[in-house]
Amino acid sequence: MLEIVLLGLNHKTAPVELRECLAFSEEETNTALKSFQESSVISEIVLISTCNRVEILLTTDDKPKAIDTVKMFLHGFKNLPTTEFENALYIHDGDAAVRHIFRVAASLDSMVVGEPQILGQIKEAYKTATVNKTSGVLLNKLLHRTFFTAKRVRSETGIGDHAVSISYAAIALGRKIFGSLEGKRVLLIGAGEMAELAVEHLIHNHTKSIFVANRTFERGVKLAKKFKGKAIRFEEIADCLQMVDIIISSTGSSDFVIKQNHVKGVMRSRRNRPLFFIDIAVPRDIDPEVNKLNNSYVYDIDDLQGVIDENIESRQHEAVKGERIVDEAVIRFREWYDNMEVVPTIVALRHKIDSIAKNEINKTRRSLEHLSDDDFQAINKMTNAMIKKILHDPTLLLKSNGFHGDKSIYIDATRKLFKLDDHTEE
Repeated sequence: MLEIVLLGLNHKTAPVELRECLAFSEEETNTALKSFQESSVISEIVLISTCNRVEILLTTDDKPKAIDTVKMFLHGFKNLPTTEFENALYIHDGDAAVRHIFRVAASLDSMVVGEPQILGQIKEAYKTATVNKTSGVLLNKLLHRTFFTAKRVRSETGIGDHAVSISYAAIALGRKIFGSLEGKRVLLIGAGEMAELAVEHLIHNHTKSIFVANRTFERGVKLAKKFKGKAIRFEEIADCLQMVDIIISSTGSSDFVIKQNHVKGVMRSRRNRPLFFIDIAVPRDIDPEVNKLNNSYVYDIDDLQGVIDENIESRQHEAVKGERIVDEAVIRFREWYDNMEVVPTIVALRHKIDSIAKNEINKTRRSLEHLSDDDFQAINKMTNAMIKKILHDPTLLLKSNGFHGDKSIYIDATRKLFKLDDHTEE
């Protein structure tokens, strides 16, 4: 029976510098999944990479080798010694792995408890795995249960009420810095979901004007139009720094979008008016060296933790309800998983006895030619009823969770007693 294993690191176990070293772009994720497909010890795999976590969910019949395979892949693919990330890794298997992915999707493990983005990100990771055909029966079922459980947590608790996303935390930080965001000019770099959420919060806080810079200019224009802002080209970012007060960046760039020399060049013309950068990208968009300039302040995603902490206490009560829903879901999945092992044995047992019965009826029919078809239909009906009654108690025993000991012992005994794995012809 395949075992479910999850390896990963997140904002609790690894600093942003390490997370950005191990983050996977969309292209890299496709490459990684194809590479793992070639492994003899990994049967199914889904790779999740977000700002706050990199997690690999897999199934295997050899857990130690599968774990080593993942570690060595990360070492080679990211050109990073295992000693650099091994201590930051957590490894879960069985129920613990199932509980972890349920909690992550329900945002119970997020930097911001209740934030909705993570569920969409896991759905995208699953979609990528299905396109690459690396998710099979086991992970398909697990991920569908994951989405259902996350939906239950959101609908049956107040965990999503006034949810504080990373974008919201960024705006809250800006408000704390300025006292009020009213009348401030803002530059958004990147026009993805995080940027769009940030725009919504900014408008709510009555900022004066919003500029949007995106590598795909058309996408930037679309977002700027939606929120009555102005789109600029990426090449115009340096010039725009002279006009704005707050820069929020959330691109997928692998290199710094704003470097120290960009900011240094505009500070004199700004007459040293403060410039605040909120970097919610992983890898980071803003060169940390910018922070060394006078009146220039850079906050990355880890700095947002302080803002987020202020909101944690009010969410704990609802999170407890969410944990109960997750625990129930883990039990239900375990029942399905155990029966996944049981069902083939029950089917094989029924098939074996049914085959024996049919062979004996056919032999008997040749010696009882005086019986009509109706008579033999009655005999078949009686035989099927006997088979059903004979198998009733063994089936209940195999499916039951009420007896002591390892269920696999009973399954193994059944298969040996009835020679269900003996494929030789009698």
